[in-house]
Amino acid sequence: MSVQADIVLRNGPIWCGYEEGTVEALAIWQGRVLAAGRDAEIAALVGPATRVIDLQGRLATPGLNDSHLHLISLGLTMDWVDSKPAVAPTLDSLLGAIGARAARAKPGEWIMSRGYDQTKLDVGRHPYREELDRASPNNPVVLVRACGHIWICNSQALALAGIDENTPPPSDGLIEQQNGRLTGLLAENGSAMVRAAIPVPTEEDLVGGIERGGNYLLSLGITSCMDAAVGQKAGFAEIAAYHRAKRDGRLPVRTWLTLLGDDGRSIVPQCHAAGLISGTGDDMLMIGAVKLFLDGSAGGRTAWMSQPYLGEDQTTGVQMKQDADLEREVMDAHEKGYQLACHAIGDAAIEQLITAYEKALAAHPDPDRRHRIEHCGFSTPQQHERMIKAGIYPCPQQAFIHDFGDAYVKVLGPERGLPCYPLGTWFRLGLKPATGSDAPVCDPNPFPNFHAMITRKTWRGTVMEARECVSPEQALQAYTEYGAFSQKQEHVKGRLIPGYLADVAVFSRDLLTAEPHEILNDTRCDLTILGGAVVFEREGSTH
Repeated sequence: MSVQADIVLRNGPIWCGYEEGTVEALAIWQGRVLAAGRDAEIAALVGPATRVIDLQGRLATPGLNDSHLHLISLGLTMDWVDSKPAVAPTLDSLLGAIGARAARAKPGEWIMSRGYDQTKLDVGRHPYREELDRASPNNPVVLVRACGHIWICNSQALALAGIDENTPPPSDGLIEQQNGRLTGLLAENGSAMVRAAIPVPTEEDLVGGIERGGNYLLSLGITSCMDAAVGQKAGFAEIAAYHRAKRDGRLPVRTWLTLLGDDGRSIVPQCHAAGLISGTGDDMLMIGAVKLFLDGSAGGRTAWMSQPYLGEDQTTGVQMKQDADLEREVMDAHEKGYQLACHAIGDAAIEQLITAYEKALAAHPDPDRRHRIEHCGFSTPQQHERMIKAGIYPCPQQAFIHDFGDAYVKVLGPERGLPCYPLGTWFRLGLKPATGSDAPVCDPNPFPNFHAMITRKTWRGTVMEARECVSPEQALQAYTEYGAFSQKQEHVKGRLIPGYLADVAVFSRDLLTAEPHEILNDTRCDLTILGGAVVFEREGSTH
């Protein structure tokens, strides 16, 4: 008896990969791609038990891979006060939302909010401590900027953390004062004392966050992701939470775990002792790289630049590590066999990281370690040449272009701001850039990201250096094949070819031919398949 497919997709373009292009039909069997080709060929694999999905002209692609987001944080913050510009465009609306949550909170319960961007607020500045005090007089409040690198706290939160006007700021952070008084603004590791004061999430909280965030990703056509700093919220307990989520069927998406490795917060020693090194695990849950933070964000003026920010001659951002400390941490992880995926946005931070990677690779050669530069926003041509030579790869988020591009121009000027995140250049150089959202920094919704890749337009319509645009096919390649490559899984997933994992996304519009504004404003994911099983089906979509 011949094999009969479990699922067949037909009657619409099926994009199998950059090299493969589109086919008419796709057959899935036992969780993997069985065959892809002409409708008449695949029809022979249809049996009585086969589910035939009529695409009705819609596009099917490999499941998307968000190669840099924070899954636990995404899931947890979905329960926080939403202060994103679309929801709270004015200071009054932001404070009103915090006040409404505080009004129904228990006295002393922490009020957490994330998503504001001072450049998009009507007042054009960060909120002040006193304003948060008035919104929430009986509860500690933490308001996190979209980038995650700047926190605004009310007086009660600062007091619980033990921060006052005499508290010295750390060397790698800021505790802001104006006229001898705390403003409430904390940048980078200036927030460490507040972080320590916030109650640690329970294992159930963590598993719930994984499940909630993962289900949201499935509704967007995202079947794989990287959690970019495991250990940030609850230390090594997050590893246990992920394994419990997987065991209990509450891990919705394939997840590649990047371990927090910074001195003082690292979970690498515990993971290494447990045998959890890069590549350990399976297709659903795998240990990935080690993460170190070298700087902050450009929009928050904390990304470490070689030249000062516009209008601030003394401000070049935050250098979070001295050269010797970084090189020691990188060497340690490299010697232990880990891939590294380190946060570096400014050109000075990128320079420091490439040097550390080069030294580690010189001491212990590995031509296919694939160390990554997370974000890699303001890299230079000289740095690109060194990356090519050493086998170092950028992992950017083009959603930043859409959400923050105008802020980059504002703080850096057009000459430095417009060419940032040079996706087209990386494609031309063969650097195989992946893409992602850095959620909850940006929403994992792929359509603003996709739109930015093909147009380089910000939400305001500013074109951020048109020569860095890529084709729709290249944009999909970054979201699928190159995402898999960044995780050393390009022979397992990221394309729809026989033997590969049957992860599929079906979109309401053909991303290859639709107008950019249609992709941005009027496209959705209708159906998601993970390992040959339909795991999301939009209500009202027909097939």
